[in-house]
Amino acid sequence: MTTALVCTALLGLLLFSLGLVVSLTRSSGRRAIGHADSPADPLHKAIRAHGNTAEYAPMLAVLILALGALAPSTWMLAAMWASVASRYLIAAGLVVGSLDEPNPLRFVGAAGTYLSGLALCAALVLSL
Repeated sequence: MTTALVCTALLGLLLFSLGLVVSLTRSSGRRAIGHADSPADPLHKAIRAHGNTAEYAPMLAVLILALGALAPSTWMLAAMWASVASRYLIAAGLVVGSLDEPNPLRFVGAAGTYLSGLALCAALVLSL
């Protein structure tokens, strides 16, 4: 269960840190609502990274915690770590560079999120 709790805490840390970055970026740019249309705009990138994390981190946390309560096998633990690492990679890929250009961090993070997320779903079903 320790791995599940650490992974969940890391997902929470990512989500709340990105939220703080959005707030600080809004404050420094004196922009209370919205963002510039430019895919290179730091606020635009921060909002996208936070939004993307908010879309995936909660479900991953639920899957991780459910599996953590069921004495997960080594491959399940690896899928937990892979999902967290993938979320950090995609967040970094969204914040660095421009949103309209391909970015290997975003690609690896997205692919890792899909693959590890599906593996966690399968693990939970197989654990029933």
